[in-house]
Amino acid sequence: MMLRHVEVQGHRGARGLFPENTLEGFRRAAPLCDSFELDIAITADGVPVICHDPALNPAIARGPDGAWIAAPGPLVREMTRDQLDAYDVGRLRPDTAYAARYPDQMPIDGLRVPSLDEVLAITPPLRLNIELKTLADRPEATVSAMAMADAVMAVVQAAGATERVMIESFDWRGPRHIRRHYPDMAVAWLTEPKTVAAARLWWDGPAPEDFAGSIPRAIAAEGGGTWAPEWQSLTEAEVIEAKSLGLAVLPWTVNEAEAMTRLIAWGVDGLITDRPDIARVALERAG
Repeated sequence: MMLRHVEVQGHRGARGLFPENTLEGFRRAAPLCDSFELDIAITADGVPVICHDPALNPAIARGPDGAWIAAPGPLVREMTRDQLDAYDVGRLRPDTAYAARYPDQMPIDGLRVPSLDEVLAITPPLRLNIELKTLADRPEATVSAMAMADAVMAVVQAAGATERVMIESFDWRGPRHIRRHYPDMAVAWLTEPKTVAAARLWWDGPAPEDFAGSIPRAIAAEGGGTWAPEWQSLTEAEVIEAKSLGLAVLPWTVNEAEAMTRLIAWGVDGLITDRPDIARVALERAG
């Protein structure tokens, strides 16, 4: 039997188990994960930090006074690094739908939003899939895709971490900029039904209809790399097509054992998951 490696990539660290996108979350989940998927925002003073949304999430963040912040949360791009450091993101707000989705998450009070250089300095070194969190439909919420890509690359290069980092985004201007200006960097192209439906906007020009409806062919035309589709919209035929074009396939965010088993059987190259513990069991059962 020929064995193949299926990568377990902890989503936002591993938010089903530990506080998301935090240093302690990454450290505690590291034994379960081959790598981590995380998200970038840029502060008012130009620091790349690890935060999923352009604004702080009221279901996660408590202010300097210890109280849960009100919605909508403040935009990261309008806060300095020092101001952001005053917020505690170590537990989920009780009685919220978000907390109900992750009942097994361990609260760890006192955790802060980390900077990218802090995550890259964790030892032993982590392998990272860094999402440039720019929004084609809300450009005012963040810096530009190109500015974010350059800011991230400056930190990655300063840390000597280019060989253990991949850059991805739903906003294809970011990976396209990386492809053009940092050709040795690994890139991934994120998709979900919403962005595919508005592909001219999110992909900044091309759309599936330019490629007979094929997302894998559109990614191959960008120079290839990794396709990171929403798992629920992915089909086995698309996996087969993507692999035939030399693409790796890394679906997100897969948390149920049955879905993991099916995707592994289809031949995906990895699983982005909030529950790497469940993924490990699914991989063991799949042999």
